[in-house]
Amino acid sequence: MYKNPKTITFSYYYYYLFHNHPTNYPFISFFNNRHRLLSWYTDLLSQSPSQTVVIRRLTAPKTIITANPKNVEYMLKTNFINFPKGKPFTDVLQDFLGTGIFNVDGDLWHAQRKLASHQFTSRSLKQHVKTTVVEAVKTKLLPLLDSIADDTATAEVVVVDFQEVLRRLGFDIVCKLSLGFDPCCLRDKQSFSHVVPILAAFDTAAEISAKRAATPISAVWKLKKFLRIGSEKLLKDSVNEIHEYITEIIHERKKNIIKFSEKTGLDLLSRMIKTGGVNEEQIRDMVISFIMAGRDTTSSAMTWLFYSLSRNTHVEEKLVNELGFGFKENDEFETLKEMKYLQACICETMRLYPPVSWDSKHAAGDDVLPDGTPVNSGDRVTYFPYGMGRMERLWGVDRLEFRPDRWFDGEPGEFAGRLKLKEVSPYKYPVFHAGPRVCLGKGLANVQMSYVVASIVNRFEIRPVRFEEAVYLPLLTAHMEGGFKVSIRRRRPIVGAMCQDMKGHELI
Repeated sequence: MYKNPKTITFSYYYYYLFHNHPTNYPFISFFNNRHRLLSWYTDLLSQSPSQTVVIRRLTAPKTIITANPKNVEYMLKTNFINFPKGKPFTDVLQDFLGTGIFNVDGDLWHAQRKLASHQFTSRSLKQHVKTTVVEAVKTKLLPLLDSIADDTATAEVVVVDFQEVLRRLGFDIVCKLSLGFDPCCLRDKQSFSHVVPILAAFDTAAEISAKRAATPISAVWKLKKFLRIGSEKLLKDSVNEIHEYITEIIHERKKNIIKFSEKTGLDLLSRMIKTGGVNEEQIRDMVISFIMAGRDTTSSAMTWLFYSLSRNTHVEEKLVNELGFGFKENDEFETLKEMKYLQACICETMRLYPPVSWDSKHAAGDDVLPDGTPVNSGDRVTYFPYGMGRMERLWGVDRLEFRPDRWFDGEPGEFAGRLKLKEVSPYKYPVFHAGPRVCLGKGLANVQMSYVVASIVNRFEIRPVRFEEAVYLPLLTAHMEGGFKVSIRRRRPIVGAMCQDMKGHELI
């Protein structure tokens, strides 16, 4: 339950208020750094004794930014009820996400979460992997990469935006899961010269919605919306296109359910229609939320993983050894559980490049965070996964290095048998949220990424054509700015592959 600050002893409050108060940064500082918020926030939090800072903005309550795991746990679990998303957050995304599960609080959120939870049982997960993910990889992704690799072996190098490949794959997979419909966005290499209208609409709506949240003065975007000009007009047009697309699928599904009532769909849309009690607008908004989350988060994480592997070939070699030794394609779901180094690579990627760089709540009432930071009713309280992954106090002096070994108990060379992944607090590593709102699709996302990455790494070498450092772009979900341009080569089979640590000790 919500803890009224009056229940906190005066001496406790007094001590922290005057001895551990986070540094305040005025609006002018925010404005001057608005184009580099990620690095600015990270620098400020690294210097803060409490890993918390306060940012002042015009025409808005103060913003509290924290990378302190105790504060994150307090917000997301201990006093969850006092930190809803809040109206300032939901207003920003209202036009795009409406009343979907990621943009609501209270009873509406509870109802949608309960309904969606049936889609993520162990049985549903296993069935989804076998029928959707495996099929998409074998019939779409691998043939596409094969055709590109063929060209690189016989003629000039073919360059492809690998981020776009993974985003189209992710869209096809999540639409099949959510809608029971395959939009077939991932096709042959010639199709990449053409824009897919529905993908462009989702991209535009997500980008403009994210920029709303970063606008120094919120009245600016609200005025543009009222006048229906500029980016707000473009947002309206894109959302209308998305609504028409999803609504048409809903209507068609309703007809089929009535006509073929004995057939039970495994997708989320069919479940919502059959359950009843959910109106068409809520179904549409919920589906849009799941498509956004399922497409962009996994494709973002995998893009950064392949980027990281290309810059750390010793890590890639160890991963190739593990996959060559243990990845059996005839029993994909079960063997993925044993790919410990693959799991560590995925975790390490999302530590440095989380799909969602920050997440904000708005205090329902006055409060005090565990580090002593006072919170007033209406304040925005933001936890910052991107910065948390770069805190020396959380991850050590090598925090900026891509080092999957940090996810194992003990030091390299101490393993005698199978690897064991560390238990890491979700409040130190909140890439899948945590507490009551922990991501329902966490298990699904992990298995999907594992299978896609394993299938690619086992067969192909992905090499960037540019060597400058990639830029992390924090929209609703993080992208690699400008895409990830790569060439693709077939990987030579490894004879007698054996997983070893950095000192040459056998791991598996």
